[in-house]
Order: sequence, then structure tokens, then C-alpha cells
Amino acid sequence: MAISRSLAGEQGQNLEAMKAGMFLRKVKSRMWKRLRHYKLQEDCKTIAYKSSWAITSYSTFSISDVEAVREGHQSEALLNVADDFPADHCFTLVFRGRRGNLDLVADSAKEAQAWIQGIRVLMENMENMDESTKLDQWISDWFLKADLNKDGRINFKEAKKLLKMMNVDMNEEHACCLFMMADKSESGTLEDQEFVEFYKMLTERTEVLDLFQDYSSDGQSLSQCDLEEFLREEQLEGEGSYEHALQLIDCYEPSDTARKNHSMSVDGFLMYLTSPEGSIFNLERQGLFQDMSQPLAHYYISSSHNTYLMEDQLKGPSSVEAYIQALKRGCRCVEVDCWNGSNGEPVVYHGHTLTSKILLKDVIATIANYAFKASEYPLIVSIENHCSIEQQEVMARYFRDILGDMLLTNTVEGVSSELPSPEALKRKILLKGKKIGKESESPTGEVSDEDEAAEMNKDSPASESLPTDSKKSKQNLCKKLSDLMFCKSIHFHSFEHSRMSAKPNEMSSFSESKARKYSKEAGSDFVLHNTRQLTRVYPSGMRTDSSNYCPVDMWNMGCQIVALNFQTAGMEMDLNDGLFTQNGYSGYILKSEILRKKERLFDPENPEEREDYHPLLFSVISGQQLPKVKQKDWSIVDPLVRVEIYGVPLDQVKQETKYIDNNGFNPHWNETLQFKIHTPELALVRFVVEDYDKASRNDFIGQYTLPFTCIQPGYRHVHLLSKDGTSIHPSSIYVHIKITEL
Repeated sequence: MAISRSLAGEQGQNLEAMKAGMFLRKVKSRMWKRLRHYKLQEDCKTIAYKSSWAITSYSTFSISDVEAVREGHQSEALLNVADDFPADHCFTLVFRGRRGNLDLVADSAKEAQAWIQGIRVLMENMENMDESTKLDQWISDWFLKADLNKDGRINFKEAKKLLKMMNVDMNEEHACCLFMMADKSESGTLEDQEFVEFYKMLTERTEVLDLFQDYSSDGQSLSQCDLEEFLREEQLEGEGSYEHALQLIDCYEPSDTARKNHSMSVDGFLMYLTSPEGSIFNLERQGLFQDMSQPLAHYYISSSHNTYLMEDQLKGPSSVEAYIQALKRGCRCVEVDCWNGSNGEPVVYHGHTLTSKILLKDVIATIANYAFKASEYPLIVSIENHCSIEQQEVMARYFRDILGDMLLTNTVEGVSSELPSPEALKRKILLKGKKIGKESESPTGEVSDEDEAAEMNKDSPASESLPTDSKKSKQNLCKKLSDLMFCKSIHFHSFEHSRMSAKPNEMSSFSESKARKYSKEAGSDFVLHNTRQLTRVYPSGMRTDSSNYCPVDMWNMGCQIVALNFQTAGMEMDLNDGLFTQNGYSGYILKSEILRKKERLFDPENPEEREDYHPLLFSVISGQQLPKVKQKDWSIVDPLVRVEIYGVPLDQVKQETKYIDNNGFNPHWNETLQFKIHTPELALVRFVVEDYDKASRNDFIGQYTLPFTCIQPGYRHVHLLSKDGTSIHPSSIYVHIKITEL
């Protein structure tokens, strides 16, 4: 016990030191290093900071925005100043989404540790909060923003202004009445906890109350039998509903008395409905649930394009941070473009452009460090090699020495008719690139340069400046590098040629337009090809802004490596995130059986021709708390919900509700949207909430995307995500989902 007490004491000291505030040096580059004053606020959830020259104007960020704390020189900026500042003085705060890291240097190792340990403890506390506490916390955060004179109280006028900021537009008379009820001390003001109560009374969920009353035998609570009936009738849970009802009461019921009586109050019922178990996403499919022992070609593989880029393809920065972000998101195929660098050091950047350069050895070290942090399944490194023989030898040495035992070098040629499974390749890194023929004994060999780079050059705006014969050119390849390639890049001739002669480890890359052309002209052949061979699809060279194509068209063909620009937010990355949310975020999703069968042909263009065609009717009845989009305090959103289905061409459809005037808080749409889904196993559903604007484009509020096969029927909450794919708690929409066979 003494140890934990001393630890608690140490944690307390760390938090006190953070609350007292401290000057830390913010580092952006070797040239940019500035002192800032950082200070933990009394709420222990917010950090305020200001420039050393600013008098009072603090900016803030929330502890809940921090995803990780890295110690030492673990970022490019801190590596650049490693000679100036010792590692034990340095640390990096990594934020969720696409926000840049914060690199900081303390005056001493002790001060650095106070912040590192302190922030980690605070992050853990935030993680361990239950839903109810999180909601109270969210309301309290708003209260602190409104309490300008920091006396811990707000009057009705301030409360009205605050509610407007929280997206609540209310009847003033009704609100005033509730305000007086919440003001227990009759002081004309509300303290923090009183405001939480006032807010909850004001925002009572009538639709949840009605549902609760429908199933409550006594109108006061749900007995275990009442709750079991609700789970069976509405949530369509069969076996084990009675036991599950008791588990839910134990887990979500806040009242000790009700828990002891095996019953659930309306508060407990609401907590269950807004919890992960009440979410639209089936929890059983969030963990690893698929068979991982099939050949690699049977899986979709989460894949990134030009992984080194943080922004656009012409002049944006290249950074190892981009690899870290992609790998942390479960990406299992990254791309490395290698070019000759100075001093014999190969570099990674987007050739013939102004994107910045990073050292190949730093990229490989980063891959070695982060390859298996998010997923233990194999990582494919796709190599575009533009280096001289001398620098190729350096490349080979780095891959061998830095990756060590993780690198899989024995190829499968002649060994088997299929690629190994993800299970068999756990914690292995597979290199994909050009290979010299087996018969070559010399230290170098010639390979054709007919690969993605040549294809990209044809439709790239920069192509005028490139040699016109780049398509036909040959490249000298160093045997040491060639021998490390597990997957061999080959030129695609035709589906027939591939069926007759392709080996399992040979892989072709298609530009998005080529892939689309083949899908339209020879859909079934493409599907069949992808039951045996790995196919990589990449964005057109015209996408210099790093925009993305819709990956669903490629997944319909069974293409495994559908490479997207991970740094670019939008519908395409939402779909990618949605597909790969299931199966334990492993980055591998077993393709539907219709895309794995070699003897049964499936054509996504004509889904009703399959022998086991069973379309489903999917209906959504929408009804909750939405975040603010415009920063103006006086504006309230006019929200609408759009449900978008992505899948085979027959299933691609969108429907939306009407918009609700001036109610971002608890809008009730009460509309039913219905969809006929022809190929449910290939469908993804995306819920989008927008702020209607008759004069210009609607503003995006939030979205949530998931595979149709992961949807739980019944009364569910759809927890919205920001453009960046991060949670915007407590924003959600409340829906009633029905799925029926036609």
C-alpha cells in the first residue's frame, strides 16, 4: 500500500506543479523554438497556454483531445534539435484527428516528467469516465466557459446565452420556470451542479420516456422481465435476453436501490441507449471475429497511397509523422517512393515535385517502431524504386538491418499455389516491388519500368517536364534488393494471361481509371482474378490535391489493396474507416463469400443474377444532440439527416429528411427512410448530418459510416464523428432500425 500511496502523492505533486504553471519551449523546427507558459486549469481537464509576451490572453486545449504522450526525441522537430536539448527534457503531445503534434522542451528532466506523468494520469481518468459522468463533464465545461467572472455562478441571462452557444433554442417562459426549480438556494443564480440539473430538465428526452412507458409495468421502472421483453421485441435479441437484462441493470442503473431490486429507472434506460451497447454498431463485430487463416488474396487490406505526404502531391511536406498516423489507424499497406539523395543516402519524396524530402533510413526506423502497434497482422511495404545501383545497395542494407527478423524474405514461388494467410504472417513485414528473374546470377539485372510511376507520369500535370520515353525505359536492379521482395510487381497484360501464368506472389497495380474500365468491361473476370491475385489500385496522377476516389467500386471487384490518401478527410476516407472499424481494427477484412468463390462468378453490375439473391428492406426512423458548426454565438443549426448507401451500383442511393428550423439540440424528424438492399454483404451505410442553408452549400455537422452487416436493429444511437473521424461526444442521432427480408 505504501507504494501506491507514494505514487498518489507523486501524482498529486505533478498536478500541483502543472496547476502552478511552467514555461516550456515549443519547438517547430531547428530555427523555431519559443517559450510559452503552460498551465493546468482547476478543472483538471483543460490546459491553457500563452506566449511569454502575452499579458492575459491564454488559449486552451482539452486533455480529451490528446491521444498520446511521447517521451524523448520522438518527432522530427525534436530529432532536429537533439543536439541542443537532452532527450529527458523533451516530450510530444499527439492530438486526435489531423491536428499537428505539440513538441515541448522543459528546463529539467524532473519538470518534463511532471507533465508527462501528469497528462497520462489525466488522460486515464478521462478514459475511465462512464457515459453519465462524461455528459455531466461536457455540461460543466460549457458552464466554465460562460462563468466569465469565475465566481462559480451564472444568472438566467448568462444561462440563456450559454444555452444558445450549446445549440439549445428554448421557450423562455418554460426555461425560466425550470431555472427557478434548479435554483435550490433561491439566489437567482445557478452553481455548476445546479446548472447540470437545469440542463437535464430542459433537455428531457420525451421520445425515450415514451418508449420507457410502453414497456414499464408500473410506469416507474423496468423490471428485469420488462427489460427482457424490450430486448427481445425491439432490439431483436433472442437467446439470453433475460441474463442480458440483468447485466444491463448492473452496468447502467445509477440507483443502488433499483439495482438491488433488479430494475432500471429511466436514467439507467437512457444510459444504456446512449452506451456502446445501445449503439448502432454491433459490438460482437468490433472485436476480431473473422477467420484469419485464408490466403491473403481473400482479404481487403487497409492501404495508404504516398504515405509519406502530409498534404498535397506538389509542394506539401513529407514526414515520418504521416507513417505513424497511418499505422496507428490500422493501415496495413504503406508506400515508400525512393530516390537518390546526397551523401549516398536514399531519400523519400514525390519525385519531380517540390514536396520536401526525408531520409529512407528514418522512414524504415519509423515503420519498424510502429508496424504492429495497432495490428499484429502483416504489413506490406510497397516500394517505388528510382535509385541508382549504389543507393539500391544502401536501401537493401537498411531494410535488412533495421527491420531484422520482422522482414519476410523467403518467397512463395514454386512452393504453393496460394499466398499464406494473415494468421501465418503475423508480425511480418512484406516488401513489394520489382524483382529480377530467378535465373539471374549476376549482382544486377534489368527490369522494365512499367509500373505505377510510369502510369502516374502519363496523367500527371508535371508530365511535360519528364522524358517522353519513360514508359519504355528499362531499369537496372540490384540483386540484393530484388531478393528482399516478397511480392513481385508485374505489368498486367490481360485476365487470361494472368490466369494461365501468374504466380501467387505477383501483383499488378492499376490506376483508378484502369480499374474502373476493367470493372465495367469485365466485372466477373476481375472478381475471379482477385480470388487468386493481389491487386493494388491507386489514385489518378491528376489528383495533385491528394483527393480520393470512391473505394467501394474497387472493393466490389474484390480488389484487396485499394490505396487512399489517408491525410485527406472526406466521404472516401469515411468509407474506408467504416469498413475497417470491424474485426478488431486489424486492417484485414475477410471478403464476402461471393468474392472468394472461384467456381461461382459474381458480377456486381448484375447482383440479382446470383443464385442466392436475397434483397433486404432497410428502414430508418430518425430522431438528438448535435454540435455547433458556426462559431457565432447567436446561430442555431437547421439540421437534416441524409442516409447514403454505398455498394453494388444498384444499391448506390441517398435519401434525406426535411430540415428542422432552429433546433440543433433535440430535433425530431419522425420520418421513415426506406431502402431495398440487393447485396447486403457489400453495402456500407453512411449517416450524414448537415446544417441546411438555402443560400449556399449546407454545412457539414457530423457523420458515421459502418458496414450494413454490422448494423444492430432496434432503437439505437448513431454516435457522430467529425470530418477527421474523431468523436464529437455527446452528439448523436437516435434511430429506429428495421431490417426485413423481401
